[in-house]
Amino acid sequence: MAAQETTKGVAYGLCAYTIWGCFPLYFALFEGVPAWEVVIHRVLWSCVFLALIVTFLKRWPPVMAALARPEKLGFVLGCAVLIAVNWGVYIYAVESRQVLQASLGYFLTPLVNVGLGMLVLKESISRVQIVAVMLATIAILFQLFLLGVVPWITLVLAFSFGTYGLLRKQVVLDGLSGLFVETLLLLPVGLLALAGISYAGASHFGANTGTALLLLSSGIVTAIPLLFFAGAARRLRLSTVGFLMYINPTIQFLIALTVFHEPLSIEKLVSFIMIWVALGLYSWSAWAERAKPA
Repeated sequence: MAAQETTKGVAYGLCAYTIWGCFPLYFALFEGVPAWEVVIHRVLWSCVFLALIVTFLKRWPPVMAALARPEKLGFVLGCAVLIAVNWGVYIYAVESRQVLQASLGYFLTPLVNVGLGMLVLKESISRVQIVAVMLATIAILFQLFLLGVVPWITLVLAFSFGTYGLLRKQVVLDGLSGLFVETLLLLPVGLLALAGISYAGASHFGANTGTALLLLSSGIVTAIPLLFFAGAARRLRLSTVGFLMYINPTIQFLIALTVFHEPLSIEKLVSFIMIWVALGLYSWSAWAERAKPA
């Protein structure tokens, strides 16, 4: 029975991370719609679709309990702002065909989590993990000095999602309920922004049926992989979920090269290799720590 549940968990995890990895193909369809407008609709329709899911799964009690204590919603609001920034920058990266930088950001995220845990939560980490974080830092500096540009998409995605994870640890809500409350907090801003661009005649929602359906679908596309992820997280060890996570940026990396034909210079490739080596060191260290007898 346990093996069957583990198999289900792996299947759910593969579905979640494969869908997330294929997101560049989906968001590339929004060509001509500004990233910030896509984020507005993603917030609005995610909120609607998540409300239906929460109702179907009868998960309103934790949501209502969280909303009944607004003084405790500070961390949730912080999560909401960070996830909106992450969504916006990611969509911009896809629309501007900088998916390689986006994938590097998600490769970098676990190492950012380690660094934030050490600096903010004062967590103890092994020497190997310190080396991994230092190697990742060198990889970013390598891009900065050799390419002469700040890889801001990589850094914003990695640090916004890494900090999101840090704040999320302080929120006593499951993934589904938490995301619903986060989008609910962003809903008033989203509605005001939609009203503003509609009044100014700049909204793309009514431009044509195809665009309207795409914007409507953003809520479903946001929620479905989250539900798969929740199913995986309930059935698998955290270490297994962590290793599956690399599927997402790997698929994005391959899509950037094979579908969008983004150029991969030697300098970029070297920085990717350094990040991959750092991830290998981190993963090996984490696995070795968990394998130690209690």
